[in-house]
Amino acid sequence: MARGEITGKKLSGADPREPQPVPTLAMSIPQFCTAHNISEGFYYKLKKQKLNPREMKVGARTLITFEAAADWRTEREAARAVQHKAQPPPPAKTVTPPTKPIAEVRRSRGHPT
Repeated sequence: MARGEITGKKLSGADPREPQPVPTLAMSIPQFCTAHNISEGFYYKLKKQKLNPREMKVGARTLITFEAAADWRTEREAARAVQHKAQPPPPAKTVTPPTKPIAEVRRSRGHPT
C-alpha cells in the first residue's frame, strides 16, 4: 500500500467541508465555578455579598461572559492587594529567657539531671 504523500491523500482525517466548532462565549454558573475552582455554594455566598461577577439572563438561563469573569478576577485581585496593604505587619515575637537555669527548673520539678 502506498503512502499518503505519494497517492496525494491527506494524512489528517478532518473533512474541510465539516463545520468548525463554534467557540463558547459565555459560561453557566456551574461552568464558571469549575473554571475558577470554587464550589457553587461559595459562588452563591459571594453573590449574597455582592462580590460575584456580572450575570446576564438569557431566557431562564443565567450566563457569565468571559469578559465578566476576567473583570471579576481583576477586581478580586485588586481587593486582595488593598486588603493586604491595609493590614499592619504582625508584631515581632520576642523570646524571654528563662529566669532560672533549666537544670534548676528540672530539679524543682523532681526530674533527675
